[in-house]
Amino acid sequence: MKKAILELLGLTSRENEATQSSAVGKIVAALDTLDEERARFIAAFAYLLGRVANADLSISAEETRKMEDLIAELGSLPDKQAKLVVELAKEQNRLFGATQSFQVAREFRELSSRDERRQMLHYLFAVSTADETISGEEERQLSQIAEEMGFSHREYIGIRSRYNEQRSVVRHMHRGK
Repeated sequence: MKKAILELLGLTSRENEATQSSAVGKIVAALDTLDEERARFIAAFAYLLGRVANADLSISAEETRKMEDLIAELGSLPDKQAKLVVELAKEQNRLFGATQSFQVAREFRELSSRDERRQMLHYLFAVSTADETISGEEERQLSQIAEEMGFSHREYIGIRSRYNEQRSVVRHMHRGK
């Protein structure tokens, strides 16, 4: 009975409980037109985008729009459904935050190829630069997610270097000269 209630609330997954996080479960439900594996991939993707956007405890309108655009494009979803997925991802990040973050990153790693994970890092940087600056908090989340998805520090630095001009730490160094 308790399990059924938790499932109804989206606080546990119905299938594959060992690998699917409860934070992703509610987002998957909003993607009911897709096959389950694809829905889980997009749900984990959306959650991770929200994780970076919420790193500084504030998700800007620009970050939200960027997330919506990426979800609509990746999932070939209508705008209305993409907006719902993003709102759920933001909500799940606020509710579960750090308690589910590693599990979702691990789930995304299991569902994706190395190339998809590399592209995901670029998408994460795209969300963090939507408001034109990568904050220190966002940068810490980006580094942590990269590590959780199996990238070496050197690989992460190689990708991050493409976004140096948007990094707040680099901007402060330029102002100090």
